Amino acid sequence: MDTGAIRSVLAGSKVRIALLGILVVVGSVGGAFALGVLGTPSVAAVDNTFGDVTAAETTIETDLVVSNPNPVGIGLGGVSVNYTVSMNSIEMAQGGREGIRIGTGNSTLAFETRMRNDAIPAWWTSHLRNDERTTVEIDATAASDRLGRGVDFTRTRGIETDLLGAFDSEETRPVNAGSPLVDDPVLYVNETRGRWGSVSEAETPIDMAFVVYNPNLEPYVVTEIGYDVTMNDVEMGSGRTDEEYVIPSRSSETVELTTVLDNERLDEWWVTHLDEEVHAHQVSELRIEFYVVIEGPTGEELTVPLDALTYEETIETDVFDEGEDVRDSTSASDGGTETGGDGGSTDADGGSSDDGTTDGSTDDGNETGSDDDGVLPL
Repeated sequence: MDTGAIRSVLAGSKVRIALLGILVVVGSVGGAFALGVLGTPSVAAVDNTFGDVTAAETTIETDLVVSNPNPVGIGLGGVSVNYTVSMNSIEMAQGGREGIRIGTGNSTLAFETRMRNDAIPAWWTSHLRNDERTTVEIDATAASDRLGRGVDFTRTRGIETDLLGAFDSEETRPVNAGSPLVDDPVLYVNETRGRWGSVSEAETPIDMAFVVYNPNLEPYVVTEIGYDVTMNDVEMGSGRTDEEYVIPSRSSETVELTTVLDNERLDEWWVTHLDEEVHAHQVSELRIEFYVVIEGPTGEELTVPLDALTYEETIETDVFDEGEDVRDSTSASDGGTETGGDGGSTDADGGSSDDGTTDGSTDDGNETGSDDDGVLPL
């Protein structure tokens, strides 16, 4: 055999050997995943914040950290990442993506999800029915079609309010008519009580009671009580009762009133609640103003603002624990927890560190992380 033929045979052998080596490496990596020798990528953390808000919808901005515990990057063509945000088991937003490339360690994926504001009444109703408690739950999953398995991540956070607690009072407050026809105070309110009525997605009733004392020698008749309710100056409800109450001389009588909030206005309130220029981000002021119409002994009627009974309460929520990474807040006072599927926690501890986190999100958020030559496809 001549020298050229020998060189041709050797060259062909080298090509076959190189191709065989590549196939062995790729097959070994795929087999290692199948056998569980290499780790399955998982969701390590989810960090949500509220973005832009309009009258119709609210933007939720999400940074979702995917952890790759392997020493090489991976092209996750067959992997999907999905997440859901729920409040008291009511789905508020849902997002996800398929076909992601990540490097080793942690990679941060940026999402934007639209939440329709008409979901707010259903959440509000559940919050009040649950004794003013809300459980915010964030569920995320990284699932591989090829590996046939995925790892779940769950983050929960509790929110509590006490909107009516301060309305219960035994403080004595005078009712002054400011009229030359009668002597002030015409009445005293010695006690106030309030509780939520039968809340529905259409309306929020508040059952109220006032213990009224008449210090005068003549009886007085309360012919009407009216109210106006606002939240961040958004008119939530107004009304009056036509039931008459006779307050005998130097005696007390319990006057009852049900105020009603129109839940169709909650989406308008929600916009102001997230607007930091109104009061602060996720801060609102609930205000209930009252007036009373009193009929005196001679039959004259006086409309008297009950300024001393004006009720104000601050509503504060921090739905996503904004400004604090969920991985660092599991021991916070809110009692938040993180849990992982596949038999263990999904905290990024398997060799990953903050220094290894890739935050290379593009404007459309389609791909983040390393695109080096060492990325192996699944």
